[in-house]
Amino acid sequence: MTNIEKYYNKFNEDHRLTTRHGTVEFSCTMHHIKQAIGERTGLNIADIGCGTGRYSIELSALGHNLTAVELVKRNLDVLRNKHLKIKTWQGNALDLSFLEEGKFDITLCFGPMYHLHTQQERETVIQQLKRITKPGGLIFIAYILNENAIIRYCFGENKIKECIEKGFLTSDFKTITQPDDLYSYVRLEDINELQKKSGLERVKIFSQEGAADYMRKELNAMDTETFHHFVEYTIAISERPELLGAGTHAVDVLKN
Repeated sequence: MTNIEKYYNKFNEDHRLTTRHGTVEFSCTMHHIKQAIGERTGLNIADIGCGTGRYSIELSALGHNLTAVELVKRNLDVLRNKHLKIKTWQGNALDLSFLEEGKFDITLCFGPMYHLHTQQERETVIQQLKRITKPGGLIFIAYILNENAIIRYCFGENKIKECIEKGFLTSDFKTITQPDDLYSYVRLEDINELQKKSGLERVKIFSQEGAADYMRKELNAMDTETFHHFVEYTIAISERPELLGAGTHAVDVLKN
């Protein structure tokens, strides 16, 4: 069993997007997906690294044809028990040969890049996503950002001295991924480099949750109306370039 499987067998992924900070992430991301869909119905959508299927279930309910791929069997079983209509595969984003070439109008990749340690692996995944997406189709790729990890873990949990002493950071505070690390963190310049090498056209890049991850206590204390305004605010600023690098995630939207 891989480290990823061990982790997600214990972590309640199904609960994460129902918390308030998770709701911000989900609502903002769905806003951008719906923008991409427009008035179309019955689209073929691939959800690669689907977790327990929150996005797949929502998009299926909107009338689209979902194919969900997940590495962790426990997560996939949660989805299968909820929704029999969605096609599901247990598989790895590094090899999507079991999916038809050029089938999908929209391809989502909201998990796999978090756990890949090398540039070559990330480039391989992007090529896999390109292969299964129709010409002119859109690919949504999420990444975990470096600065959120530095702020919340290194400083928030007072681990900065330990990380420096063990050589886990560069001189400009970029994380150096270790072989056994579960997560891998990037900066916007890393995402830009991957986009350029892919040959894909960037449509937009957005922050999924803005400041929500830094404000968990404050979000939980908000009344319903105030929280609603916070979600609206996060969506409104989600593409502002001066704020993109500080959130937990960024999503690159690319045209095949």
